[in-house]
Amino acid sequence: MYTTMKKTFFYEFFPTKAVEEAAKARGVPYRVTRTLIQIRDITPPPKFDPNNPWMIRKSVSTGEVMNGKLMLTHQATFEYIFRYWSMEICKHVIAGHKSYVIILDYTDDDNPKRLQGESVFFEGGGNDTYFLGWMDLVRSRDVCPGDEIGLFCDKSTGMFGFKLLHKSANPVQVD
Repeated sequence: MYTTMKKTFFYEFFPTKAVEEAAKARGVPYRVTRTLIQIRDITPPPKFDPNNPWMIRKSVSTGEVMNGKLMLTHQATFEYIFRYWSMEICKHVIAGHKSYVIILDYTDDDNPKRLQGESVFFEGGGNDTYFLGWMDLVRSRDVCPGDEIGLFCDKSTGMFGFKLLHKSANPVQVD
């Protein structure tokens, strides 16, 4: 039996009588609410392969390079990042606040470069998307749209690991 915990949303579709009456008294319709909760994981956590740790792989878009924010899906965030973070930090991020993080750039395997500062953060966005601020990394690695990158969240330290896996054959110039 697995004893790990994971985070998920609990949706309250049906209000209690008191909540329903309070909404009616204010003259507003009841809105479905959701709360972040932690549940016992019935499936094993993703296996970490030290030879290939890049749990999140993606091709970078033009907007991600220009804005300096790497967009991550709800599924990737909850499965590979929030699983290892505390509830307090997860709630902070989901509320739309920035959580400053550290990124270790493993592109040069023998000497990982540590990035942290104002432009290195993790924050919640709209429509269950999340953003990793990575402008310093875009500049230092000359990341272009179409490049394939890999990410993982180190469960022991909470730091992000990054690697530029493949440069695009036809990079799009961003002005």
